[in-house]
Amino acid sequence: MKPFPQDFTFKRFISVYIGSGVFFLLMHTFVLTTFGLTLVQSLFDALLTIGLILLAGTSTYNILRYYKPARENILYPRIWAMLLTILVTMVFTATMKQIYEGQKDYLDFLSASIPVRGVYHLLIISLLTVFVFMWFLFQEEHERQKNLADIEKLTRDAELVSLRQQLQPHFLFNSLNSISALVGNRPEEARKMIYQLSEFLRGTLRKDEYETYEMSGELHHLQLYLDIEKVRFGHRLTTTILADDLVRSCKIPPLILQPLVENAIKFGLYDIAGEVNISIVCSCNSEYLTITITNPFDPQTATPKKGAGFGISSVQRRLYLLYARNDLLQTGYENNLFTTIVKIPQKI
Repeated sequence: MKPFPQDFTFKRFISVYIGSGVFFLLMHTFVLTTFGLTLVQSLFDALLTIGLILLAGTSTYNILRYYKPARENILYPRIWAMLLTILVTMVFTATMKQIYEGQKDYLDFLSASIPVRGVYHLLIISLLTVFVFMWFLFQEEHERQKNLADIEKLTRDAELVSLRQQLQPHFLFNSLNSISALVGNRPEEARKMIYQLSEFLRGTLRKDEYETYEMSGELHHLQLYLDIEKVRFGHRLTTTILADDLVRSCKIPPLILQPLVENAIKFGLYDIAGEVNISIVCSCNSEYLTITITNPFDPQTATPKKGAGFGISSVQRRLYLLYARNDLLQTGYENNLFTTIVKIPQKI
């Protein structure tokens, strides 16, 4: 268990520190009045005592700013507390004797109470020393956790960028090969495909991995990709996209659909002769945006048990990096149909 809550700031530390001083000041004054001292004597006695103790605690804080003993060297703070106790008791006694010189009643009370005061000073100074010591330990742990979180975030960022960079070249090379094949005998389609490719790539560059975007934008981006693929495969590729207005307003991380659909095209058109239809069905509720992608496959040539390929594995990894969950993407096959289901949590 941590000694301080996560939101225990330096301002709150000072508030607790001063508040404790005020509490002990009032208690000290009250106790002294019960021993027959006047209110003025009791208040002045308490002010000097608590003032010296707080000064000792402040010195402890300043020392620990520059030198913090290891956790196993707990003897050092104890020795320091005892030295401060002796110093505070000596300074307090000398000061009060000087101020109340000639007032025999108070001086007799002071002499009789020195042993008790020493124990009292040791107790309060020890508590302050432990409090300050634990504060610095908390600060160290908080800083360590922050550094670990920063390192983890940098690692996730680097991996997300790496995943995107691995996805784009594969698609880009295929598109460029198709454009090259079209330039000679179908120049108009080649120009159209270049325009679509530029729009698609421009959209991928301005997306932030950690932001979520409306599904309508992701579907538009997916349609650009499908238009390019339809130029490549012609009449062999048809797509069915079912998404109502509610779905289009749901949120989704960028470029989740494209690698999944690319995987569906790969296992659909590459292994099957004739026309192939890729089905994309979307639904949304308050908890999840669910996308189901279905493509036919030839069980004699495809390998759905192994899954799928880099597209699906990269999306699964991205979802884990974004949501820390491994259950958001599922695949399965039945009756020569391969199905990919991805669920995107919706933040309320």
